[in-house]
Amino acid sequence: MPADEAQTPPDSLLQVIDNLAKFHREHEQYYSQAPLRQAAELQARSRALKSLADRWSDVEAGEQTSAIAFAGTEDLNAPGLVAESGILFMEGEDEPAELRRLKREVGTLAEETEQGGAWLAQAMEQAWEIAGSLAPYSALADLLGERHRIIANDWQSANLQALIARLLRRALELLARVDFSPAALRADLRGERKAPAYLYSASELFDRASDLLTESATLVHENERRWRMFRARARELQSE
Repeated sequence: MPADEAQTPPDSLLQVIDNLAKFHREHEQYYSQAPLRQAAELQARSRALKSLADRWSDVEAGEQTSAIAFAGTEDLNAPGLVAESGILFMEGEDEPAELRRLKREVGTLAEETEQGGAWLAQAMEQAWEIAGSLAPYSALADLLGERHRIIANDWQSANLQALIARLLRRALELLARVDFSPAALRADLRGERKAPAYLYSASELFDRASDLLTESATLVHENERRWRMFRARARELQSE
């Protein structure tokens, strides 16, 4: 074995490894959970769209049933949805505020996910090069596969995040095709009923994005044991 392949990393490098293994493990503990919460929230938004689409696929369009301001529309509100999501169509009003908030929050999620994925992909480019520089140190040789698997998982997660952002933005484009004012919706229900089709398609994109958020969390969660092993080795070598 060449002399330069039988070395223990210098103490300064071991300290860096220990630091990365400690804080990046903690960072990834957060990102193995946060996407699961986002996925659940996205599923709830998807269910809301499906409930409206189901309702508008069958219901007959009514007329304005009350002259009282803020009265709920009997035909447009889906059974049980108001209590679950807060989405309430009211006579004489425009698009419900809750739907506007839903779209705004999804837009924010798309932006944050895209930015996070771009940052993570760039970080993994650097991590890949650094991990390669550890190859001469035989004291770490048996863990290099584990370190590269961490990077591969995070890189895959980064790519998933880019795709999630695309799905969410396309879903919002589909929702933008629907005029959610009661008057416009009733006109659509008396005609081609395009609104339900757009809502179903947007909800399906939400569903897929939710699935990928869960997959991203799973990839990051798989790194937990590998980080512990890597840090334990670094601390063991520091103590020698």
